[in-house]
Amino acid sequence: MSFQPYYTVSSQTQSEITIKRSVFRAFLTRVQTKQEAQEFLDSLKREYWDAVHHCYAYRIGPHGLESRMSDDGEPSGTAGKPLLFALQKAKLSDTMVVVVRYYGGVKLGVGPLARAYAEAAQEAINVATTVLVEPRVLLTVHCSYDDVSIITRLLEEVGAEFAANYGDAINFDVNIAEAHREFLQSEIIARTNSRAGYSKVATD
Repeated sequence: MSFQPYYTVSSQTQSEITIKRSVFRAFLTRVQTKQEAQEFLDSLKREYWDAVHHCYAYRIGPHGLESRMSDDGEPSGTAGKPLLFALQKAKLSDTMVVVVRYYGGVKLGVGPLARAYAEAAQEAINVATTVLVEPRVLLTVHCSYDDVSIITRLLEEVGAEFAANYGDAINFDVNIAEAHREFLQSEIIARTNSRAGYSKVATD
C-alpha cells in the first residue's frame, strides 16, 4: 500500500472551542519526521507555557504507518486517542494535531472530555486545505535518437518530470509517481521493441 497516494495538510490551521469555561485550542500542521513533530510541540509549549495540558497525536508516512499520541496528564484515552482518530477519520498523514487546554475549573468527565478534544481537532481539520501526496521514484531512461519522440510522448503521457541528457545516446532523468512506474517500464520496452531501457536511481 505504500505506493498509493495519500492526503496531508498544506499549511498550519488552528481553532478554539470553550466548554464549561475550559478552552481547547487546536493546532494542525504538516510534519514529515518525528523531529519536526517534537519541534512543533516544543514551540507550542513555549508559547502556551501557562496551559495545563498539551495533548497531541500525529501520523507520519504513507497512510500513517508511524503514529504517536499523548494524553499529557489527562485521564487515559481522553485526549490522544480522540485526536489520533480525528486524523485517521480525515485520512490525513504527515500531519500533527496539538490541543492546548486551559482548565476552566469544572471537571468534564471522561466522555465529555474525549468529545471536547475530538471536536477541537475536527474544527482545525475543517478549516484546513488538504493536498494529495503521490510517492515518487527516480528513473534513468536511455534510448537512441530514433526513439526520442516515442519516449518523450510516453513520459508526457504518464505525467513524469524529466530532463534529457544528450550524448552518443540519450539519457532521460525521470521523476515519476510510483503508481505509474510499472506502466512506464513496460511501455518503454513495448513501444520501442526493446531498443530503449531504464534503471532505477538509488536515493539513499
